[in-house]
Amino acid sequence: MSENLACKISGSELEVMKILWRAEDALPVTEIREKLQKTKGWEPATIKTLISRLVSKGVVRQEKRKVFFYSPAVSEKEYSTWATDDLIERIYNGSARQLVAALVHSDGLTQTDLDELRQMFKVEE
Repeated sequence: MSENLACKISGSELEVMKILWRAEDALPVTEIREKLQKTKGWEPATIKTLISRLVSKGVVRQEKRKVFFYSPAVSEKEYSTWATDDLIERIYNGSARQLVAALVHSDGLTQTDLDELRQMFKVEE
């Protein structure tokens, strides 16, 4: 995945990607529209614009059948990895340790989360 394309995926476009990632097959625009209208209340024109942008960025494939069908050209794991690496680079100057330290010292982690992190980092002697 191109860094330039991925960094330009907006929050709204990411909502479209989430629907495509959870689908087992390519989806027609009507199905994407239905899901986003239910969850986000977006207008059809807005949804069409978001899909068009994702296609032009190369992160969504468009296939013409009787109608257009859409599928992700980038997996959720690929995007997640890129987004995490980008966050670490931009916010923590490339230091994953600083990211983990920020998480550990935030109020956002439960005791269970902290215990799980300790287990993940536990090194057998």
